[in-house]
Amino acid sequence: MLLNLQPTSSVSIQYHPFFGPHDDLVLLELDEKLLSDVLYQRVTLRGQPDEDAVLCTKSKTYSVKFVGTSNSVFLIPPADYSTSHESGGENYNQQVPTASVIKVAPGNMELVEVAPRLDKLKSILSENLYSSDEASTAMGDLYKWDDLINKVQASDDELKAGLQALSAVEIDGYWRIVDEKYMDVILRMLLHNSVLNDWSLDSLVEDKVVSVLESDGFPRKLVYHCLNVYGSRVEEAMDGGVWRLDARRVCVHFARGILREGKRKMESFMEEWLRMIPEEIQPSFDMLEGEVLTEKLGVETWVRALSVSSLPTTPADRFSILFKERAKWEWKDLEPYIRDLNVPGLSSEALLLKYTRRSQPSIDAEPVFSAR
Repeated sequence: MLLNLQPTSSVSIQYHPFFGPHDDLVLLELDEKLLSDVLYQRVTLRGQPDEDAVLCTKSKTYSVKFVGTSNSVFLIPPADYSTSHESGGENYNQQVPTASVIKVAPGNMELVEVAPRLDKLKSILSENLYSSDEASTAMGDLYKWDDLINKVQASDDELKAGLQALSAVEIDGYWRIVDEKYMDVILRMLLHNSVLNDWSLDSLVEDKVVSVLESDGFPRKLVYHCLNVYGSRVEEAMDGGVWRLDARRVCVHFARGILREGKRKMESFMEEWLRMIPEEIQPSFDMLEGEVLTEKLGVETWVRALSVSSLPTTPADRFSILFKERAKWEWKDLEPYIRDLNVPGLSSEALLLKYTRRSQPSIDAEPVFSAR
């Protein structure tokens, strides 16, 4: 739009002395809510050379796509054209101001909000797990925060949420996932000491827990991490406060350990699982929603592991794996495995329509979903 050009006015155009080339400038179409972030340089472009770039604000991720236009868009340096004449007026034959075209834009870049691409985060951090026998210098690639924001296509807030979902912890400046077997040792020692010292799992005094487990040889950082993974702070204090273990997280941890070696008969699984759970915690099989699947083989019911945290975050890949696990799913079984899918602009119902077929044998029967 030409500055101050009045309606029904006209202006002549000509090529600017510095006209062309056009590939050194790109137009970006912005929603009003993003304008201030871009103007004040609160956005970053992220992606590797072999990836499509995304634009990230502090809290959201946007795909960047080129949209061509059928009409040429002329780019003209700023000028005041308020003196241009109306078409057809009595002064029409007077000299009409001329605008110099310096570039021609064949289209513009468009931003579309997308889910963060966090599968890569899990992949690169899982390559080098932190274990109990790790030497002072770890082997393999390690990643600091700046490394992660250069490699993972997600906003800062989404990346922090992804690290939390993976139970990652920053150790010596590097973000690590702690090996489950090492976490198992720390948790078991915490539970063992809770019995020896008569600690309530609903009110674990931070200083006492950290002091005792440190004396048992566990790094202070890992003790705090254990409390964060399996519990939550319920009371702040100068000495660190009080923690409560989360019953579901503890129960899920021991269920995963049992099923790591393969599926088990329901009776055998329940017997071992209940034996592992501390007396203060009341376990329920419902706690394992989204963590295990049951299946009937003859007269026996078997239990096997399938954790939603192990599945891809992209809907197409998620549904592909789910339908390889089972050809048909009842809603009560499927829902825990798609509840966390985040696709801006698409509801759970829309995802089901896109990736599944719904059938209902009878009016009273539960709906069944199969691959589309």
